[in-house]
Amino acid sequence: MTGDTRNSRTIRVHPGLLVIDKPRGPSSHQVTAWAGEILGVPVGHAGTLDPGVSGVLVVMLGSAVRLAPVLLAEDKAYVCSLRTHGDVPHDRMQSVLQEFSGRLYQRPPRKSAVARNLRIRTVQEIELLDFRGRTFLLKIRCDAGTYIRSLCHHIGLALGTGAHMEELRRTLSGNFGERDAVTLQELKDAVAFAEQGDPVLLEGMIRSPLEALGGIPRVTIRDSAVDAVCHGAVLARTGIVASDRFDRGATVVMMTGKGELIGLGRSLVSSREAETMTHGLVVAPSSVFMQPGTYPRGWKKAGTPSRPAHKR
Repeated sequence: MTGDTRNSRTIRVHPGLLVIDKPRGPSSHQVTAWAGEILGVPVGHAGTLDPGVSGVLVVMLGSAVRLAPVLLAEDKAYVCSLRTHGDVPHDRMQSVLQEFSGRLYQRPPRKSAVARNLRIRTVQEIELLDFRGRTFLLKIRCDAGTYIRSLCHHIGLALGTGAHMEELRRTLSGNFGERDAVTLQELKDAVAFAEQGDPVLLEGMIRSPLEALGGIPRVTIRDSAVDAVCHGAVLARTGIVASDRFDRGATVVMMTGKGELIGLGRSLVSSREAETMTHGLVVAPSSVFMQPGTYPRGWKKAGTPSRPAHKR
């Protein structure tokens, strides 16, 4: 006899972002795949955490995977437990930590899956939160791709005692922190409620892609130009209503007049140059999220008169 499914409903998950509190043990890929199975949508993650590392893992849902180049490049923050191999006074540790703020040369550790090429990363903040014996609790904010394990090793060399990373937790990834994160069990419970007709909990967990793009300049587009951009057309000056300041070659967010996300693009000129133009091309789309046909077509094919854009 089959179970009673009269109250079960199919849930619809819109493209967006899900912030998972990754536990220690499974890989980022495994946690992301489990989230995808729970929701029944294609997924990707924005920044790998080693199996032994816990914390904020941003999972992209559906077409939001196109945000990967932006999310992967965003700053990260961690709380790290460092253990020295000899006794170190806390004031000595404080002094040495100051030397590791700023631009650093790093080589990925041997355990890393990437090529061990020398690279430069910036540590914006490194702070001693607490200590007990040879264990020191550090708060670190840094560029994406900074290897905390290597950082701990180098701190140990500077101290003269040696040191290693005992434990690590990511507390921030771009605009998303621990307060935004949910566990896989909480996600599964929210899906169960949604299947029973109460989607509020699940809807609150899925974040709009716009929340990840807060620091990127925005360009507002005329309704009549939206569908052309959705089809991959380069945005011309005449299609722009307003914009933030941006440099030539910058990533920009393309928006409708209603504040809807159209996609991301690369600026062909600066905003200052665009202000002096009466025509010409300004933004080349790189990732489009809005479906073609969402707005009426305000452009025309050769030999075909354009249809006026209807008010929405």
